[in-house]
Amino acid sequence: MSTNVAHKLRTGLKPQAFVEGMTKNQEAYQKWSEAFTWTNEADREFFASLAHRDDLRCLILAADWCGDVIRNLPVVLHALKDTEMPVEIFVMEDHLDLMDEFLTMGGRAIPVVIFADTGGHVLAKWGPRPKHVQEVMIAFKQQNPDRNAPDYEEKIKVARAEMLEQYDEGTGYQAVIVSELRELLSSI
Repeated sequence: MSTNVAHKLRTGLKPQAFVEGMTKNQEAYQKWSEAFTWTNEADREFFASLAHRDDLRCLILAADWCGDVIRNLPVVLHALKDTEMPVEIFVMEDHLDLMDEFLTMGGRAIPVVIFADTGGHVLAKWGPRPKHVQEVMIAFKQQNPDRNAPDYEEKIKVARAEMLEQYDEGTGYQAVIVSELRELLSSI
């Protein structure tokens, strides 16, 4: 990736400040955070092994109104906790310049987890949701390219309901996110 985010390094919120400043969905966020468990010891060890790397930075675009952020951000933060990697959160509405560099299928979708080196060169990104959940939105957008179509809103509600089904009621999706992040970080 050729994008550089050096101008944003050290300007975001610490994760704790983001969570404490939430004005929406803080209870739901805490619920998903408290539900996190490592289901694979090898994954936990992998993330802990990154603590020796001082060349990585993580920037996360998020907002407290977004259901995907509420479900997925706690997993990302738990996975990265033992890496000792500097993690900063950028509220999307306050950082549209950054958001617009990391669009998903041409749209603003969060969370976006950006991994960069100390010079701000983007090495990888993850988000806004696990691949199996995102596939529903990809299929929807391919089948419904016209946002102004009279039945667009009705159809997107169906797609969002299907995405919720893909998340499932439990925490199984959390292990998927951990696995996807591990795969991504293993490649950089």
